[in-house]
Amino acid sequence: MTPPQRRRRHPSQETAEPPPKPAPGKAGETKAPERLYVVAGPDGERADIDLVTLIVARADPPPSATPEQAAMLRLCTAPISVAELSAYLSLPFSVVTVLLTELLAAELVQARAPIVRQALPDRSLLEAVMHGLQRL
Repeated sequence: MTPPQRRRRHPSQETAEPPPKPAPGKAGETKAPERLYVVAGPDGERADIDLVTLIVARADPPPSATPEQAAMLRLCTAPISVAELSAYLSLPFSVVTVLLTELLAAELVQARAPIVRQALPDRSLLEAVMHGLQRL
């Protein structure tokens, strides 16, 4: 069995033209997304936040909040990590930290350290559970 042979395209066969671009101001034109530095603002200050810091909203979004901040406050009704916020909003971690810094300064959110569990449970607790199970 012989493998199939490729056919070469000749310039005369390529007659497909790119679709025309819509003129500015016409209906159906899609607006270009905002650049990330526009969303984050000119202020480069950031709070000391890492990916596992838990964020909880203290209040509803005010009318003066940007769409990104309002979405962030709606997501933070229950404790949520900064990594999850970044993923849900499809924004880089650096932009999320700048937005959270503004919300922290306005006291609209509260940042909490994550709950860290001990690596090993207490030995006396395990022995008590084991003795209780043996009595059954």
